[in-house]
Amino acid sequence: MWKEENNQLVRHYEFKNFSEAFSFMTQVAFIAEKQDHHPEWTNVYNKLVIRLSSHDAGNVVTDRDHKLAEAIDKISR
Repeated sequence: MWKEENNQLVRHYEFKNFSEAFSFMTQVAFIAEKQDHHPEWTNVYNKLVIRLSSHDAGNVVTDRDHKLAEAIDKISR
């Protein structure tokens, strides 16, 4: 579930292993590139944290962030 904190949409994921996490990140990367809206994320082994905010709007959450979050939610794992 996405949470809004510190002017960002944030979601934490946990996968079975690094390969599964990296595969998911790759899928997200293609979506983000298509939308020309790129996430801030961190990955350690099977854990991934995605943070979304619109830098060009002053680092706040905008409709672009919600749109990308919805697209990420549609990826089946």
